[in-house]
Amino acid sequence: MMETFIIAEAGVNHNGDISRAIKMVKVAANSGADAIKFQSFKADRMVSQLAKKADYQSKNTGKSGSQLDMLKELELSELEQIQLAEECKKNNIEFMSTPFDIESADFLAKEINIKRFKVGSGEITNAPLLLGLGNYRKPIILSTGMSNIPEIQDALSVLAYAYGNEKKEPSSSDSFKSFSNLKTIQEVLRDSITLLHCTSLYPTQPESVNLLAIKSLRKRFNLEVGFSDHSQGISISLGAVALGAKVIEKHFTLDKCLKGPDHKASLEPNELSQMIKMIRVLEISLGSGEKIPFKDEYKTAMVARKSLVAINNIDKGDMFSQTNLGIKRPGTGISPFSYWEYLGQKASRNYKIDEIIEPQ
Repeated sequence: MMETFIIAEAGVNHNGDISRAIKMVKVAANSGADAIKFQSFKADRMVSQLAKKADYQSKNTGKSGSQLDMLKELELSELEQIQLAEECKKNNIEFMSTPFDIESADFLAKEINIKRFKVGSGEITNAPLLLGLGNYRKPIILSTGMSNIPEIQDALSVLAYAYGNEKKEPSSSDSFKSFSNLKTIQEVLRDSITLLHCTSLYPTQPESVNLLAIKSLRKRFNLEVGFSDHSQGISISLGAVALGAKVIEKHFTLDKCLKGPDHKASLEPNELSQMIKMIRVLEISLGSGEKIPFKDEYKTAMVARKSLVAINNIDKGDMFSQTNLGIKRPGTGISPFSYWEYLGQKASRNYKIDEIIEPQ
């Protein structure tokens, strides 16, 4: 079984501090994560001056100031992102970052040569960005929080258009329609796109997780599916892996008490390490899915199963009957499934009480 790809989501939990971001790279690498993910944006390209904070952002950062003011404090410069990518190489962990605009995507692709793109849930209706990302023909991980099936299918049709055309500019949104049927989406995107089931609530309560949507997405789109986990703790990510999630994305922080929008819904370093260790154990325990006994179980079967035995002394020539033929451990003799076939047969030799019956 291929290992689950685990993304330690730093997001903006560095609070705009490059030294904290570098420390997070080391923590993620030491935890065993496959990748650490940041966010690439220019706040004034991302939100308008009139955009309000989300409720959870106001709760965690205070009500004063706009979303634009908050995000400006959380930006990483291009130079800092290059520095983080280099730090990731030193620590043998993949650098990832979510672009929120095409300029940031171009920077990640051309200057850092990022291996894959991650699209946040809020960008699933941003068709121009999806088209630009698809034109790079790199693998894309697409979060689906706040989305219904038609919206996900629309986003996939844009990506299929990009992967299926040589950077051909669409004349209108109707250009994507020929790529919107499921068969085309599956054929064009099967090896390139991973969908992440996600609930965009911070934190997500258990009743709002809907893990079974992982199976629904996989069945409908026949694409690789993972899970972006905004719940508290680690148990729900484990459930996602058990349901077949191929990617797990989980926020982490150096300290949940830090000021910022996402710290309280994040894991601390020891929790991140514990989650990854438990996922690796779970992967081993899932097995092949084929129901067959393991080799060492045969030894257990000899002890735990039962055989036909004499429950009274039996002389040669006596008939086996319910009064002299019984079923007891160990399971080294004739299977109890043959019980009725032996009733009425003549014993071919003498048997003492508890002696295992031999084949006639």
